[in-house]
Amino acid sequence: MRSLPIRKDDEIQIVRGKHAKEAVAKVTSVYRRRYCIHVDRIIKEKTNGAQVQVPIHPSKVQITKLKLDKDRKALIERKRLGRAGGSDKGKGKFSEKDVAMADVD
Repeated sequence: MRSLPIRKDDEIQIVRGKHAKEAVAKVTSVYRRRYCIHVDRIIKEKTNGAQVQVPIHPSKVQITKLKLDKDRKALIERKRLGRAGGSDKGKGKFSEKDVAMADVD
């Protein structure tokens, strides 16, 4: 699967940027308004000594392990069926039989 919305407790690998060399890490929070995620091991120390999490853009990470629940399993199954059965499904198009039946009235 190519893409999936990221969630808290997913395990990710950072592939771009300053922290790309880091090992697999766990997502601690997803900040959708700012388009960033926070990861458990990526921390920066401020000048006053406080530690803050570094925001990372979700396009710069790769999900390595999903936290699965029933909704997420259903989403994966729906995407799988859409990719596999695209040619025989017809995507809501009319067949010749349907068109012929429309002229019967």
